[in-house]
Amino acid sequence: WKTHQWPQDWKKSVFIPILKKGNAKECSNSCTIALISHASKVMLKILQARLQQYVSRELPDVPAGFRKGRGTRDQIANICWIMEKAREFQKNTYFCFIDFAKAFACVDHNKQWKILKEMGIPDLLTCLLRNLYSGQETTVRIGHGTTDWFQIGKGVCQGCILSPCLFNLYAEYIMRYAGLDEAQAGIKIAGRNINNLRYADDNDTSLMAKSEEELKSLLMKVKEKSEKVGLKLNIQKTKLMASGPITSWEIDGETVETVSDFIFLGSKI
Repeated sequence: WKTHQWPQDWKKSVFIPILKKGNAKECSNSCTIALISHASKVMLKILQARLQQYVSRELPDVPAGFRKGRGTRDQIANICWIMEKAREFQKNTYFCFIDFAKAFACVDHNKQWKILKEMGIPDLLTCLLRNLYSGQETTVRIGHGTTDWFQIGKGVCQGCILSPCLFNLYAEYIMRYAGLDEAQAGIKIAGRNINNLRYADDNDTSLMAKSEEELKSLLMKVKEKSEKVGLKLNIQKTKLMASGPITSWEIDGETVETVSDFIFLGSKI
């Protein structure tokens, strides 16, 4: 804690690929879970407790993932309630369910530390995190053994208790500088403008607006800001859903699919 240095063994991890669906030979069809040192988890738990007050201060009510007293049920209930009220008052609603390509794996470390500094995280905690990620090594366990050890240059570790917290701050930076907090686009409920619901992963962000033009404006702002910090939209998995008329969208030469229902946080919407 005083030297800000981590034992090298604590920086080592073993990646376990887990097939999600599809062809097992395609790496993109698998996610990885990292097995890390039990001793390092004790230190990470202390860091998590120290970070909590700053995370609570910086994050608005919108993100619900890995926050005390919040969960997937909150966002599922919110989006269902919004759709129900829109039908009740015969208002059109437009949703875009965003998917970021390999979001956890694409976090830029240098930008992460800059974001922590801008959000007022103490230098001591940022330094500890920076030194943890500096010189990280991993091996991949496969059916016939393990690969050679190699260094990790970007991304937050899937399996580390701090990763959801760090990604929440990263995503908040994107939304904040995309101007979503000040944007007039969105759905007004009880005098409050709501234009996005988030959890804490690559495919659980929903943008919403009362018109197609507003929704497209929100999406392009998020796309622009996310690309500046190393995250890219996965257009093939990004979906549109609307209760009113909507035209075909094309982004970077790819068509965004319009669907009649969507699995949001495990629930069919």
